[in-house]
Amino acid sequence: MANATSRLENKALPSRLVVLGVASGKRIRLTQQARSQAGLPPAEVLEWRDWLAAPGRLSGLLERPCVFKMEPPGDDPAVQAQLLADGCVVEGIAVPGPLEHGEIAVSGAWFKGLVQALKHLERQLAGMPHVRVMNAPSEAMLMTDKLACQQHLARHKVPVPPVLGMVEGYDHFRALLDQHSLDRAFIKTRYGSSASGVVAYRRNRRGGEQATTSAQLVEGKGGARLYNSKRMSRYHLAADIRTLVDLLAEQQAYAEGWLPKPRAGNGHYDIRVLTLAGQPAHRVARVGTRMMTNLHLDNRRAATESLLDPASLDALESVARQAAQAFPASHVIGLDLVAQRGEAHVLEANAFGDLLPGLLWQEQDTYTAQWKSFMP
Repeated sequence: MANATSRLENKALPSRLVVLGVASGKRIRLTQQARSQAGLPPAEVLEWRDWLAAPGRLSGLLERPCVFKMEPPGDDPAVQAQLLADGCVVEGIAVPGPLEHGEIAVSGAWFKGLVQALKHLERQLAGMPHVRVMNAPSEAMLMTDKLACQQHLARHKVPVPPVLGMVEGYDHFRALLDQHSLDRAFIKTRYGSSASGVVAYRRNRRGGEQATTSAQLVEGKGGARLYNSKRMSRYHLAADIRTLVDLLAEQQAYAEGWLPKPRAGNGHYDIRVLTLAGQPAHRVARVGTRMMTNLHLDNRRAATESLLDPASLDALESVARQAAQAFPASHVIGLDLVAQRGEAHVLEANAFGDLLPGLLWQEQDTYTAQWKSFMP
């Protein structure tokens, strides 16, 4: 990688990069590594927690010409807690006690806190023509709201799985399946990420049903609670599935039609494609034997070209371009797609989908490539 980055001309890259992020996180480390190898000065990093406490600190950093990029706040638990508290104030509800590690709760309030923060950030960036913004806060908000994002893509004629709508509870979910004549569907938390709270649901004509999920039901003194887990749970009992779906409904979950993923050996896969300046660049197949193929769930990488026929590869790239056009102010987008039989569908768009360590495109990692492609 060093040989590839050393060939980049420094004058073709932004000389100054300001990042809102978490300095101890992997994203910032990879950013600084890429800039160092390209002979560029380190990015100037403003911690999310410091910006929330004193937003004026960012204005000082942006007084001189620069490129600005926002990284997600998820690596800092204190920031997550602050966003949740701010969102509870917006919604007029009591701030809950500290959540346990991995607990899925009050995600709607957390999103309200994030929206409030990103709207403030957007106002700060407005009227600064000397600042080139790599990812617009408004589009990051849209991509973080999974349901709104899929509806947005559909309005732009981007192929997506059928959206069945919000889930009010188990009985309502079953009614949605009947309404659409479906026996298989996915339930997703509206503001989740990394397969958080995703359920793959199936039922059969004999009345049996099964829910496979990254959410683990744990009984406690106050009743059942949900926790993220890297180990998939599979529920067969109707009472457990009812509890699971009812709890997810409280997190503003929605349902979408089940789009089968193509096979690869004894598993199946989808594909993460990173678009840069609206064009498909880095791509990797995520192969697993379980319903969710996210790489952090111990699934494996595979070369996309080794799995797709030419027609499906063309469809993948065409749909990725089409999806990127729906977010014109986002230079970097991570798209999860299913491509097979000459067609492609977008499962999800991710505003912060560039954390793909070691993945190269035209001999450049994701952080090196995005700086080079950002130049006019």
